[in-house]
Amino acid sequence: MGNVIVDLTVSLDGFVAGGGDGPGLPLGRGGELLFPWMNAGPEANRTESGFTPPDASKVVIDEWTDDCGALVSGRRTFDIAGGWKDGHPIDVPIFVVTHRAPPEGEWSPRVSFVTAGTGRALDLALEAAGDRKVSVCSADVVQQVLRAGRLDEIHLNVVPLLLGSGVRLFDHLGPDPVRLEQTRTIGSEGVTHLRYRVLKD
Repeated sequence: MGNVIVDLTVSLDGFVAGGGDGPGLPLGRGGELLFPWMNAGPEANRTESGFTPPDASKVVIDEWTDDCGALVSGRRTFDIAGGWKDGHPIDVPIFVVTHRAPPEGEWSPRVSFVTAGTGRALDLALEAAGDRKVSVCSADVVQQVLRAGRLDEIHLNVVPLLLGSGVRLFDHLGPDPVRLEQTRTIGSEGVTHLRYRVLKD
């Protein structure tokens, strides 16, 4: 069975979206400045998912798209993303944690709503992913998974940007420290890729 990871782009001060994010402003104020690195490379680096990363970042994008077997998201991220009705860059099952599934609307056919909690969503995602990784792609769910001791790896694409406010990735983790082992660092154009293993007692 695959690992549970978070693989997200963050500002240097730890935000995955700027202030005021919502369906009308999905990335919040300044949040669009988190992602130019994904298309800062030559056309020769174009991936199947449509990105053109710099040379040093291509391995990171390739791993993100090739190694992921399922996604777990929160309802707020689902709503802001418009249900990925036009498709997610990674074409895998998406399990959305929610108290109540929406009665109507448009969303990706890859989406399944899970009303039995984050743990159940993880179990379903791990089953769907097989030997590939499960990527948790919303801040609140990442925090829940970390508190539950079920996150195995943290992959961060750190952009030289201070957003100052917005959606902080590592908030509300509880009183105890989370120990990490750094396993990789890649410097690239406009981004630094960091990878950590979560150490568990």
